[in-house]
Amino acid sequence: MPLTLASLAHHSALKLTVRAGEDGLDVPVRWAHASELADPVPYMEGGELLLITALKLDAEDATAMRRYVKRLVEAGVVGLGFAVGVHYEDIPEALVEAAREEGLPLLEVPRRTPFLAISKAVSAAVAADQYRAVTAGFAAQRELTRQALTGGPEGLLAALAAQVDGWAALYDASGAVVATAPEWAGRRAARLTADVRRLRERTAPASSVAAGPEDDDRVELHTLGTGRRPRAVLAVGTAAALGTAERYAVHSAIALLTLITERSRSLHAAEQRIGAAVLRMLLAGEPDHARAVAGHLYGGLLDAPFRIVVAETGTAPAARAQGDPNGDALGALEEAMESAAARSGEAVLVVPDGERLVVLAADGGAAVAACCDHAAALEAVRGAGGAHEPLMGADEDELVVGLSAPVGPIAASAAYKQAGQALSVARRRGRVLVEHEQMAAGSVVPLLADDAVRAFADGLLRPLNEHDATGRGDLVASLRAWLSRHGQWDAAAADLGVHRHTLRYRMRRVEEILGRSLDDPDVRMELWLALKATSSD
Repeated sequence: MPLTLASLAHHSALKLTVRAGEDGLDVPVRWAHASELADPVPYMEGGELLLITALKLDAEDATAMRRYVKRLVEAGVVGLGFAVGVHYEDIPEALVEAAREEGLPLLEVPRRTPFLAISKAVSAAVAADQYRAVTAGFAAQRELTRQALTGGPEGLLAALAAQVDGWAALYDASGAVVATAPEWAGRRAARLTADVRRLRERTAPASSVAAGPEDDDRVELHTLGTGRRPRAVLAVGTAAALGTAERYAVHSAIALLTLITERSRSLHAAEQRIGAAVLRMLLAGEPDHARAVAGHLYGGLLDAPFRIVVAETGTAPAARAQGDPNGDALGALEEAMESAAARSGEAVLVVPDGERLVVLAADGGAAVAACCDHAAALEAVRGAGGAHEPLMGADEDELVVGLSAPVGPIAASAAYKQAGQALSVARRRGRVLVEHEQMAAGSVVPLLADDAVRAFADGLLRPLNEHDATGRGDLVASLRAWLSRHGQWDAAAADLGVHRHTLRYRMRRVEEILGRSLDDPDVRMELWLALKATSSD
């Protein structure tokens, strides 16, 4: 416990007597300082016991004493020691009354007690308190280390919460709560996610003090990790500011959690190298070899239906080259999917490949859901429309994602192609994410919005449009009606309101002008798609 004026007053060797300010004796004393200056305030830091003999003071002047004591209190002086029998045989009543008015503890120092003895007593007590704090800090460090080795981050958080008599929480790189101690702190930790996200935007290492979600909470936030961007964040909530021993404990926890985080990062990199080998085997049609290499690393992921996610940006980010997964769009997606998988306890295979990210995740699992949610959030930011209102092509640096249908290990190569096809469609439509199932269940018509398809259609139909523009017939409308009726002359002629012989004549003109035969099914297909591509004009 820190030294207080009360403990000094009860020090048997000092023989001090309390003359005023009895209610303030429990205030800690940081130091004892003797000064005979009429105004010692410029040399005070706060927390001192000021010792005087009133050599340069008129201690019997009530006005001067009120002014003197008031300045001491405003400067943070916690007590005043007055030596009697030097210049005054007793403490003047003016000083006593001024101390009472301001609530400043006033201690009478007998002549036989030198100021040096008080200074030594304060110094010894401060040193003893610091020694106790350091000793307690080392003990806390040993306990935190033991818990980190045996109980992991959860055990370390529990030990830290006990050391600071409060609560602790760990957030992952995405700002989501990973673990809390005690359990009841989960709600408090969840309310601080906005503060955590703001802290993560700062260059590491960084820390901040946040107002806790409860009135009696004081929360410190500290980033974890050795890179430019934090890998995790530690929150420590207490009812008051941390003492020296508690500060040692927090710093030890930061160091240990950083080691755990960086070790996990190295293991994660090794796991990704294994994952790349497993993926190559799956794509080569060797699922048995892939299972043998993966071992238990990916649990039952390779034995159940899974999906393959392929994501790209137009430019390989420098941040990823430096090993920072938070510095680009691919890193953000990877982070979201891995965090979701970790929270749900499911396995996920992640293979970064330059400007492309390939992820193999369980169908219906948290990682796939996180991928879809992340894409939906980006769609909202970009202001993208629905599938029937495609934007023009996406910016080359923006994230685009393709998601395969659910498959088993034997069909991994097909799933990879599906994801690649979906990604191409997503980029062409200006979408963040397209699922292969959406392509199969939907219509091919939206795909015709591509500029290259429109240019082909315009070129193919231009001779017919030029003919119709002269007023010599309506070949384009006739062709559309004839194709829509699958070449049935009577039905198509009825739709147009003309005789079937007139329609036959127009179709012969179409063949003559285009130099193509309508008996060729490929020609009919191309003409129909060209008509669909230009139908919105």
